[in-house]
Amino acid sequence: MTATTAGAAADKAASNKVAKYRQIADSHIFVPVAVESAGTWNHQAVELVQELGRRMTAVTEDTKEGTYLFQRMSVALQRGNNNNNDNNNNNSGQCL
Repeated sequence: MTATTAGAAADKAASNKVAKYRQIADSHIFVPVAVESAGTWNHQAVELVQELGRRMTAVTEDTKEGTYLFQRMSVALQRGNNNNNDNNNNNSGQCL
């Protein structure tokens, strides 16, 4: 199913995180964030970032804050993926 449905892997990873950290939910607000390597976010992560963007807009009065936040996070994730790929390629053939 994850290979044929966009976002299914992110939703599955988010569900796994909810199960793993369910004890945290007793005392904290927990929102799972899962992003597929192609860039698809789970729906709860999208809602969280949209809410953060709305709150930032309320403070700064810049209506593009939400868009900027998504862009910054997307670039950071792409850089992280690139660094992971670089590290994996540099360590090929080595046991870690």
